[in-house]
Amino acid sequence: MHLHKYEKIWLVFGISSLVLFLVIVGINAFVSGHHPPSSGKIVDPKTVETTTPFDEPGLKKIGDNEYQLVVLTSAFSFDVGTQDKVVEIPKGATVHIIATTKDVVHGFEIAGTNANMMLEPGHVSETTQVFRNEGEFTLLCNEYCGGGHHLMHAKIKVVDHV
Repeated sequence: MHLHKYEKIWLVFGISSLVLFLVIVGINAFVSGHHPPSSGKIVDPKTVETTTPFDEPGLKKIGDNEYQLVVLTSAFSFDVGTQDKVVEIPKGATVHIIATTKDVVHGFEIAGTNANMMLEPGHVSETTQVFRNEGEFTLLCNEYCGGGHHLMHAKIKVVDHV
């Protein structure tokens, strides 16, 4: 295959620009102290059901219009502390979500929001979400976890008053 002289020049220019861009971004990230998100908290997956706060999953009020939602996942199930897997949260509430899994990697996504985490056995994942609008939000697993993956869901119901 024969490349024309100008094609070679543009290929060299394009590849050089890409390499220079990646080097600049990498150095900037290193100097700024950026790093991939990681869990600083760990828990033994074998005893997670008896470890605080996962021994009592569900929603707890921790302040004025501030709540903590503890979620424990396992094979095709979200344990949110209720039998019907529906959590009621007041409109405008700040919810600190703490979640982990006791078996395999699961996803944690609240559809319609930016809450999205990967749950790994032995690691505690946390995020904070403010629910400003009333309605129902589906909590779902967005990481394929096996044959019953499609059955893994729960609901968050945001209401005007709880």
